Amino acid sequence: MSMRDLLRGLPVFAQPLPAFDPDAAAPDPADLLAAWLQEAVAAGVSEPHAMTLATAGPDGLPDLRVLILKDLDAEGLYFATESISAKGAQLGVNPQAALGFYWREQGRQIRVRGPVQPAGPEVSAQDFLARPIGSRTASLIGRQSTVLHDPADLAAELSAAQARLEADPQLVAEHHTVYLLKPMSVEFWQADAERRHIRLRYRRTADGWRTERLWP
Repeated sequence: MSMRDLLRGLPVFAQPLPAFDPDAAAPDPADLLAAWLQEAVAAGVSEPHAMTLATAGPDGLPDLRVLILKDLDAEGLYFATESISAKGAQLGVNPQAALGFYWREQGRQIRVRGPVQPAGPEVSAQDFLARPIGSRTASLIGRQSTVLHDPADLAAELSAAQARLEADPQLVAEHHTVYLLKPMSVEFWQADAERRHIRLRYRRTADGWRTERLWP
């Protein structure tokens, strides 16, 4: 069997899908996003807070990776990384990004676009100290995305970082940064087995949020 035939033979949207009435949607996308997140948790969706972050550097090439949503409020969506990491460096040059959620079990997607800014040192410190010890130990090394020439170097750095944390449990990694993406557009997508997908887009305007139904 060719790869094309294999892919075409895979089922899509074969499971029962939830209903979505865009006419009853909340006027603020943050409220709908929070509601969908809670529904995803209740439905047993695997890691519903995992999302794809898209950034671009000075070369204009887009970059993608999956990370965790840290918080959500009326200001926007929060995620964390090292400011000296690849994504941190890209955001330093081009502070615009897109976020995407996909919940296969429910046939739902959410796409978010907007400017990104650091949430502030207090927020970043609070997030760092709330992390598991293993995560804090790795973050103290501060070499994310750089070339690792010898795995033994990683073991040595982790051991040294762990010793630093044991000596000072309140130590915060210098470059650990929580970022806030302030949405300019948010699109909610509900799959339909007959391909009559429902798409509702929120666009920020000078007067608030405007909603638009989109063609499937």
